[in-house]
Amino acid sequence: MRNILFVASECYPFVKTGGLADVVGALPKMINKDEFDVRVVVPKYMCIPWEYRQHFQYVTSFYMDLGHIQEHKYVGIMMYEHEGIKYYFIDNEQYFGGDSPYGNMKWDIEKFTYFSKAALAILPVIDFHPDIIHCHDWQASLVPVFLRTLFKDNGFFWNIKTIMTIHNLKFQGIWDLKLFRYLTAFPEYVFSPQNMEYYKDGNMLKVGIVFSDYVTTVSDTYAGEIQMPYYGEGLDGLMRHKNYALCGIVNGIDYNVYNPEHDIQIYEHYNAETMPEKKVLNKRGLQQELGLPVDDNKFMIAIISRLTDQKGLDLVNYTIERITDEHTQFVVIGTGEPQYENTFKYYQYKYPERVSANIYYSDNRAHKLYAAADAMLMPSRFEPCGLTQLISLRYGTVPIVRETGGLRDTVQPYNWYDNTGTGFSFSNYNADEMLDSINYAKTVYFTQHDRWNEIAQRGMQMDYSWARSAKKYEELYYRLTS
Repeated sequence: MRNILFVASECYPFVKTGGLADVVGALPKMINKDEFDVRVVVPKYMCIPWEYRQHFQYVTSFYMDLGHIQEHKYVGIMMYEHEGIKYYFIDNEQYFGGDSPYGNMKWDIEKFTYFSKAALAILPVIDFHPDIIHCHDWQASLVPVFLRTLFKDNGFFWNIKTIMTIHNLKFQGIWDLKLFRYLTAFPEYVFSPQNMEYYKDGNMLKVGIVFSDYVTTVSDTYAGEIQMPYYGEGLDGLMRHKNYALCGIVNGIDYNVYNPEHDIQIYEHYNAETMPEKKVLNKRGLQQELGLPVDDNKFMIAIISRLTDQKGLDLVNYTIERITDEHTQFVVIGTGEPQYENTFKYYQYKYPERVSANIYYSDNRAHKLYAAADAMLMPSRFEPCGLTQLISLRYGTVPIVRETGGLRDTVQPYNWYDNTGTGFSFSNYNADEMLDSINYAKTVYFTQHDRWNEIAQRGMQMDYSWARSAKKYEELYYRLTS
């Protein structure tokens, strides 16, 4: 039996702001319990719903020093078992008492420095010696550094390997070195250019990568892309140097949560076989709910996304008049940058029968849109993995994507000649190229509808469940501990 500890700043269903929470919530449950004892450490935020917090059990508490801060910091340990996994929640209201997991960046730096050290400090107390500590993103990236420096002389912490998983390299935890010296009391060599220093500042993710035994990203293509300057966010040189201990493993989705055959949030259940007849009933239901014309012959294209530059919405902005022709209905769900929120609101006002702008996030409406839409548009500038295209494939909604990161790894472009593929794609970050792909998809939809259904059915038969990804992580755990 090997012991694995996940350390992360968020975890579904307790707290979620993005895909990180889905990974940390789903992956431990899928790891083989006969071979691995997987446990998870997350902060005990006040914003965790009371339905869970009321069941947390107090384990113990102690005080811990933090860098050169005069006062010692309280560390409370709460425990909760959920769906066969033990979750440990680090309790400190000074750091985790707000109504959101993140806030002011300088405060977040201190908060997650404390969290990284506390995640190690609780281990002898709960009597759990991990063979591997699996750290997620910059918020947990100081764990390997504490382990190899301030904790290295404590025998309890010997023979522990570390894995750093990068969910999005854009976010790195950068602040000035003076603050990091104050908060950590690391040996001076940690702050060198080879380790933490980054353009005269300190970089939490960078030093976590340096001190980790292995690094993973959330898709194979993204693992290659971050070794190039365009995608490397200033760390491409380090990623090339770390190439020998770097791989990509595509995320999965929960096939119980996302299952059109049993999804209680959609209008009509269906599977790959019944999709051609039943999916259209979901389209009619959503058209009626959104106040769009109820018309089976409209091409419904969807966006479910944060409305930001990363997601390629400048390309959409440039071409939206040409996307929303009289044969098309364009449905958007999401929030983000005001310029994009306002663009979609404007076009809903201008074309109320063609555009539906849902500038909020609703899980219920998202499920309905996955089941109703004909196509899902994801023209991302970069996309480490992407879950939206995986959910779309599951629901027979054909993805139209840019060939980057996980989008490239999971969507096979349609080939007219041999009738293969599960979606449509374009290569360059170019609005006209994106529009060509959308129009190609429309051409197949309107002129070769049987072929369109075959594309959707092939997508539904793909396996992007967590079970598939979990096997790859298990192989990596074995390799590191053998």
